[in-house]
Amino acid sequence: MTDAGEVGAAGADVVVAGAGPAGRVLARECALRGLRTVLVAPRPDARWPATYGLWLDEAELLPPGAGYVVARARVLAGGERWLERAYAVLDNDSVRNALTHPDVVVRAGRVEEVTAPVIVDATGARSRGGVEQTAYGLRVPAPVAARVVRPGEVVFMDWRQPGTGPPTFLYAVPLPDGRVLLEETSLARRPGLPFAVLRERLLARLAEHGVDPGRTEAEVERVRIPLDAGASAGAGRVVRFGAAAGLVHPASGYGVADALRLAPAVAGAIATGGAVAARRVVWPARARAVHRLRRAGLRTLLTLDPDQTAEFFGLFFALPPHRQRAYLSGRDDLAGTAAAMAALFGAARWPLRRRMALRR
Repeated sequence: MTDAGEVGAAGADVVVAGAGPAGRVLARECALRGLRTVLVAPRPDARWPATYGLWLDEAELLPPGAGYVVARARVLAGGERWLERAYAVLDNDSVRNALTHPDVVVRAGRVEEVTAPVIVDATGARSRGGVEQTAYGLRVPAPVAARVVRPGEVVFMDWRQPGTGPPTFLYAVPLPDGRVLLEETSLARRPGLPFAVLRERLLARLAEHGVDPGRTEAEVERVRIPLDAGASAGAGRVVRFGAAAGLVHPASGYGVADALRLAPAVAGAIATGGAVAARRVVWPARARAVHRLRRAGLRTLLTLDPDQTAEFFGLFFALPPHRQRAYLSGRDDLAGTAAAMAALFGAARWPLRRRMALRR
């Protein structure tokens, strides 16, 4: 429900600021535990404009009714490799509806207008001119994209470069509405690569495939994700969650699955121990240690030229699937993350090893 009226200070146990995936899932979990929950955002009913993906084995974290498209994923980095993990692209409208609990009071406004024993900041990451992932994409009809990505497939990363300049990759995924997103992505750069450059590179890449998206009505998607945020769980009555807490993988930009995974435990902690207990769940010691290792991986990525970047990801996706899963999805798997990084270091040639060693 949406309520534009006042919510008294005594009327809420928890106020969640932010109506994206992280805010919605945590508000739902709080309501499921009987907490009087208020969700506040400037435009709480606005549709989510971004394309969200996760691995199929993480889709079990979604509530009933949440839809997604499943596809096989391949990587092109010094050759073509099919990944063992299938990929899922979320149907935003159905996911948003599934995460909406009828007992959550939804308000259009700002969090300063209400108060509660616990206030959750789920308003997203703040860009401060640091390391960013940027992307420029076009949502096109499937027949237009057929020369780039076949039905039932995802091009997770195509590191073949469409020109000179910093390394970028093509991300091509089927969308729930039947269209396909063709997106040129700069994985990590300080500051982020401008959208105009990414657009030029995307059009050049598509031209190499004989694809002219200008002949159809293509919807534009622009992405900017800060990657170098530290682990920050909040203070006092405030609990940070989602990207606002730094729950974005520093070397990939992914974060929705972690928000889905953590929300039940964070809501349970709020119910039993308040903000202090919740912050311990958001950033326990092992997760902080993994975050530091992942940020070391990010520092390595920032130093690589296009050929080294392709070599890096070719080696990474040649690792055993359990090593890939540990690094990409094991938020508090310290041993698995360290083992994956060690295995990649051991497989690299000396020029790449030197880059990796210098940035640890």
